[in-house]
Parts: sequence; C-alpha cells; structure tokens
Amino acid sequence: MTTSDIKVGPRQQRSVCPLDCPDACALQVTVDSEPSADGTSSPVITRVGGHPDHPVTRGAICHKVQRFPQRVHSPERVLTPLRRRSDRPKGLGQRPAFDDFEPISWAEACRDIGQRFRDIIRTHGAEAILPYSFYGNMGVLNSESMDRRFFNRLGASKLARTICNSAAAEGYAHTMGATAGVDPEDTPHARLIIIWGCNIVSTNMHQVMLANEARQQGARIVCIDVHHNRTARWADESHILRPGTDAALALGMMHILFRDGLTDDAFLREHALGVDALRAEVQQWTPEHTAAVTGLEVSAIEHLAHLYGTTSPSLLRIGNGLQHHDNGGMIIRTLSCLPALTGQWGRRGGGALKGNGWYAQFNAQALRRPDLHPSPEARTFNMNELGAALLAADPPVQALFVYNSNPVQVTPDQSRVRAGLQRDDLFTVVHDLFLTDTCGYADIVLPATSHFENLDLYKSYWHLYVQLSEPVLPPQGEARSNVQLFRDLAAEMGFTDPCFQDTEEDLVRQALDSPSPYLQGITLESLRTHGWQRLKVPDIGLYPQHIPTASGRIELYSQRLADLGLPPLPAHTPLQEPEGHPYWLITAPNHRFLNSTCAEDEKLQRLEGNTPTVIMHPDTAAREGIATGDRVGLFNERGSVELTAKVAAEVLPETLVTLGLWRDSPEQGLQAVNHLTPSRPADMGGGATFFSTRVSLRPATAA
Repeated sequence: MTTSDIKVGPRQQRSVCPLDCPDACALQVTVDSEPSADGTSSPVITRVGGHPDHPVTRGAICHKVQRFPQRVHSPERVLTPLRRRSDRPKGLGQRPAFDDFEPISWAEACRDIGQRFRDIIRTHGAEAILPYSFYGNMGVLNSESMDRRFFNRLGASKLARTICNSAAAEGYAHTMGATAGVDPEDTPHARLIIIWGCNIVSTNMHQVMLANEARQQGARIVCIDVHHNRTARWADESHILRPGTDAALALGMMHILFRDGLTDDAFLREHALGVDALRAEVQQWTPEHTAAVTGLEVSAIEHLAHLYGTTSPSLLRIGNGLQHHDNGGMIIRTLSCLPALTGQWGRRGGGALKGNGWYAQFNAQALRRPDLHPSPEARTFNMNELGAALLAADPPVQALFVYNSNPVQVTPDQSRVRAGLQRDDLFTVVHDLFLTDTCGYADIVLPATSHFENLDLYKSYWHLYVQLSEPVLPPQGEARSNVQLFRDLAAEMGFTDPCFQDTEEDLVRQALDSPSPYLQGITLESLRTHGWQRLKVPDIGLYPQHIPTASGRIELYSQRLADLGLPPLPAHTPLQEPEGHPYWLITAPNHRFLNSTCAEDEKLQRLEGNTPTVIMHPDTAAREGIATGDRVGLFNERGSVELTAKVAAEVLPETLVTLGLWRDSPEQGLQAVNHLTPSRPADMGGGATFFSTRVSLRPATAA
C-alpha cells in the first residue's frame, strides 16, 4: 500500500509501534474522515489500541502509544521546511519557537543544504559533514537505509551509534557468541525469574504480562536494582545495591554456587570453557567481601545464590541500564555466565534474555550500501562524544545533520554539546516532527512524517516477530519520510546511482533478501497478508545446541577478551568517576516518556507529576537539610541542574535517582539532566556511561 491507496472513512488498520522499546507492539488503528474547509474529507486517527491477535503483545499498549492520535495531529507539529531568521541566533536559552524561523519551500531547503554541502566539500572535504541519528523511529527503512546510502555516497564522516546497547551486545557476545537469548514466550515455564537492572513495568510491559503467567503457576519473581522502582514493588522480593556493583554480586553468587555444590557439572563439562579457572577466580568473592562492595547483607547474598542454585527453570532478564556504567560491558558479560553454572540453557523457560535482535539479520549491506563510501577508513565519531566532535575535531566538523534523535536532550555532557552546536560556523539541519530542543540550534528544520505515514519494516530486540507497517495517513502538511528526504537530497547532489531510485517496497525486499536461516519464507507479500511473521528460530532455542563462539562453547574464559587487554574471566572493576562528589546519580527512564519522545505531551507530563524529581534517601535529605518538595541543585564539574526533591527510602544513602528526560523549561529554571553525565566510553563497544555520574547536592536557595 502507498499513501495514494489510503481510503477515507471509518476503518481499522494494522500498524506497529515505532518507539525504541523491546516490545515492538502490534497496533490496531482507527481512522475516520474529517471535513476540510474546501468541502473534501481527510483521514484522521481517532484511536490507537493494541492489536489483539499478536501472539506476544496481545492487544495491550502503554500510555505513550494511546496518546499517538494527539501526537500525530498535534498543532505543534512541524509541517513545512523552516529556515532560521537572520536576527535569531542559535541557542538563546529558551525553547525554540516557530517565530525563530521563516517557512521556505522544499526546493529552497534542498537547494540551501546542497549548496552548503558542496561549499564544505570543496573547502574542507566531505568528512567535515557528520550525520547524527539513532532509533527515534525503529523502522528499518527510516533508520538505516536511504540515509546511510546518502552519507556513504557523500563521503561523510561516520557515526558510531553506541548510545544504547553496544556495551551489552559486546559483553554478552563474549560469553555466548551472539546477542540471542530465551524466547520470551517461554517465560511462563520459568519457576524463578530474576529481573536484574531492568524496570520492566515501565519499559517492557509484555514481559510483565508473561511473568505474571509464570507467577500464577508458582514462579517467584526477584528484582535486583539500584532503585526500589515500579518493578521492585511488583516483584515478590527486591534487593537494592550500589551502582556499578552488579558484577560483584554475580561473582559472589558464583562463589556460593561452587562452594555449596549447586553447579550443573555435567552441563559445564559438555558446554562451557574455563570452568576451573572461574572456580578459582571467584574464591575471593566471599559473601562478606561481596557485601562490602555491593551494600547488600550477607544473608541476602546467600539467599539469592541458593534460590538461583536450587530453582529450575530459572530465567535471568538482564536489563539495559546495567551497561551504562564504565564497567557496563563486563557487568553484562559476567551476568551472562550465570545460566551456564546451573545448566539452564536448553530448559524451556530457563536461561537468560538480554535481547534477541541478532535473529532478525536483515541484509544490512544491501540497505546501507557501505561500498558507496569513497573512503572506507573515513574518520568515525562516537555519538556519546558529540561535544568533543563539535569543539575539538581536527579538522573541524562543519555540518551536522540530525534525524531520528534529539541530541540536545539525550547526549551526555550537554554543556559541551550545546557549546559546539552554538558555533556560528556550524551548519545544522534537523529533521523532526516537532521543534525539539535541538531545533533551537538548527539553521534549517525539515518536517518529518510520523510512522503512520510510512511503509516500514520492524523487528523486535526482544520477541521473535518481524512486522510490516503500512501507511494509514497521507503525509501531514509537507512532511517527508527519511527515505524520501534522502532520495531528494541525493538528487540535489547529482547522485545518479540506481540505488537512490529504490522504492520503499524495493527496500523491504532487499532487507529480507538475507542468507539468515531465521528469515527464510518471510517476504513483503507474506507480511502484507499476515502483518507479522515469526522468525524461524528453533522451538528449543539456539543454546546449547549451537553456541556461536570461537570455541563452540559458553566462554567463561574468553581468549578474545584477553587479546583485547581486558580480563578474560568475569570481573568487577570500580567505576572511573573521580570521587570529588559524594553521590552517585542514576538518570533512569520514567514511566510515560521514552527518552525525550512524548515529553512534550502535557497530559503525560501531568501523569508524571509535572516536574522532574530527584529521589534521595531520608539520611541524605537530613544531612543536606532537604525535604520533599524542595528545589535542589545537583552539580559537578560538567554542569548543574535544578530538580524537585522526593525523600524516600527507595535508594541507598549514597545514591540519587532522577526519572525521565524532561524538556528544558527556562520558566522553571529546568535544564537537561544530561548536563551532569559523562561522555567517556564504557569498557566495551564504546558504550555510554550515563549511570557512572558523581554529583554534589544542595538546596536551590543555597545556589
């Protein structure tokens, strides 16, 4: 279906949620017609619900997605290309407004961008141009197809898209060989479910539904985290530990498993490498030593180890936040060793689940066309270090093209990011649905379609279904999809390569034309018929029948890590943040935003309490002279922010927690919490270290 095939009138149509969330929900969208001023009718979305027939998401969706009709039809949407007015400098310390820009045509916008790019290439070379994107739209076509072709053909600098899962993917693969785990549909078979570093009530709601089925059959649910969050309150028991000490707890549990004969030695002999070396390594991790590092009681550590060692099948749900530490890759690598010790792989409902994105191996070479780049060794910037890229790159970055991302909220070390974006000589283009905070620094803003206006292909990094989403609306105003935008810019730049003529249908077929055995039989036509199809993953799962490590075994000892100069055995290493500030700050997600997406919705803001808060232990509040509702300042050498205090025994005394990425509010004196977070890379994969942040705290009146 194309937008020209869209019918006007009441109907229901399948769609897919595009948010960067593990659930990738199937949607059922109600569309009706609305009279226009000229006497015609145009389609409008009146309701978004979950599709009841999807095997995993089963018709349930979150608050965010229920608000999609208001988002798609918002009067605040950007609906025409905009150019910054000459009298409006970048970054005025206030939210961007339409008055900061003048409307222009698409022809003018493409001409301006093309001319600036040609001037930059002539004077500085193509690598002075940097794309900046992530997965604000998880559709494969609109996140990694025509855009990648365009910047490759241009010869631009490359972006390492490491802000989310790179540390975990590398850490997990060092143990298991691939970022694949348990089929979540097998969750009801588990008799113990440990949710480790993952607030699934807010970020993976269908895992909660499946875990509740297991609970009804007698399963026990345990939450391990640094914050007594919604998931901890839902679980049967919870354990709160110090930030960045998760690997230490896992090592302490391993010590007890070996000590008390709770390991599955037959499984280890057949399927694991490095058992004796690991047994010797964890001798030092006595319960007493583990307690001193993690902040847990010795009795709690003994309890957790015995519960894990005596309950089967057991499922370890490994969360995303764990990797956002200096030692994040090693944390994930260490936790991923636990199921092997008790022989959980191959038992239905047993094993571990960090992610399953590895199974849907779309043909990335065909989609992205890296062969178009004239310089395969072109410089690459880590997206977490955007501030340094804009302020210190040599030769300098002269143009930044932002899409599917909002770096003026989501990127760490915001003071440097914003200082770089404020450069008069930096040409910045933003393609988005709304005037995000990043648009406050843009020279040109381009209107983006919502996912309801596109044809796109979706996979989940949690469940095992590929889905197709067809447009239910025509593009609103003059909005264009990423695919169309970069086709147009390719034409403006004079690129005649046939790949820039590919349609969305062509791109879907190319993505599915993959040698992966898991995609066999899945076609554009079959997806159009069924909406979704299950990947051809064996019913019993990947492990332990096939372990795609170099040794063919679960690598408790990793020679590859040793070759990289990292500990070859699971290990705990202290966080790197200097100790000049007394508190650890965890910038966790909240319940109703997804990063900065949906943060503009006033209803969702009200449901979140209208203002960002910082949660602190009563002992911390007493020491600092702070009460619930007080305005407080958090600061370190990178920046400062003001928040509202919430005093509760939900965290340890040395830990502070904020929830969600709220928009800047000059009226309230609020700034992005990522002014405080470091941009240094994690131990593996160049990952982000958001949760390895130290801060000081004071009442705002003392600022």
